[in-house]
Amino acid sequence: MSPIKNDLFLRACRRERTERTPIWMMRQAGRYLPEYREVRKNSDFITMCKTPELAAEVTVQPVDLIGVDAAILFSDILVIPMAMGMDLQMIESKGPVFPKPIRNEADAKELKKVDVQKDLKYVLDAIEVTKKALDNRVPLIGFSGAPWTLLTYMVEGKGSKNFAEVKKLIYNNPKLAHELLDQISDVVIDYLNAKIEAGCNAVQIFDTWGGILSQSEFFEFSHHYITKIIAGLKRTDEPVIVFAKGVFYKLKRVISCGCDVLGLDWTMDIGRVRTRVGDRVALQGNLDPSVLYADKKIIAEKALSVMQSYGEGTGHIFNLGHGILPDVPPENAKFLVDFIKEASYDLHR
Repeated sequence: MSPIKNDLFLRACRRERTERTPIWMMRQAGRYLPEYREVRKNSDFITMCKTPELAAEVTVQPVDLIGVDAAILFSDILVIPMAMGMDLQMIESKGPVFPKPIRNEADAKELKKVDVQKDLKYVLDAIEVTKKALDNRVPLIGFSGAPWTLLTYMVEGKGSKNFAEVKKLIYNNPKLAHELLDQISDVVIDYLNAKIEAGCNAVQIFDTWGGILSQSEFFEFSHHYITKIIAGLKRTDEPVIVFAKGVFYKLKRVISCGCDVLGLDWTMDIGRVRTRVGDRVALQGNLDPSVLYADKKIIAEKALSVMQSYGEGTGHIFNLGHGILPDVPPENAKFLVDFIKEASYDLHR
């Protein structure tokens, strides 16, 4: 396999020496780019996910247009519930909806066993097409939702403010919750292993809803299964990133899951986190995504503040503290990337 021409991201993930801080952005392949919207005009979201050529095209766009140091495969965390037999509808005003959510044992029995190579072949094909398009310019990141976050969508059936249904499940029927989380974890292990085998250079596990749990519940219903997944991965030197939004406590225990990189949301002070976790893992983050609405002077100030908080040396991947917002001006995103590339050299002497 040919070497990656720009491997800054991978070296930072492994806490190896880098000349500057690498940068990519969660949801960087998305609606803020006019070029993405052009592709989206002719295809609905699920069709784009299931068409390898379209997924590859929008995956590569931020590399070409914004200049990021890593690509993340265009897909969605909910392809796994779809592969398990759930009907997913993307409704413009509401977002993802499962018309028939999982609420009891009878519903759970309707979930089917997943053959990743068959049921999610379109994702693996998209990796192949994307790798060719990237031509080893930058690494490719594959991803999955964490089992807890996937279960939340599968049980709630749609977005929620209080997550009542999934909370009812863990309080009233924890046995079923754990059975489902185990089942989902097995699929995620197969899925991420297939992505690594297909050519992904790193993988990220998104636990978007980890922060809705209390501390003890997070370790019981989320962290335990992330740990299981990472232990089940067949990898050589592909780093694993864990991003658990809203999980700011007991970070030494959080990173005991076996991740190489801990992703931070924008509510955390990255310097304090570095002090707490030491050199156990690299850190990714964590600019508030809404800063990209500001003028360029403010963007530069806030970005520099994040880098200075982290301090000198390697082990930092610059990113947003959550996904880039869909109405951010693309020129602001490009300015951020260019600024990090120029301003971070002083921290790596």
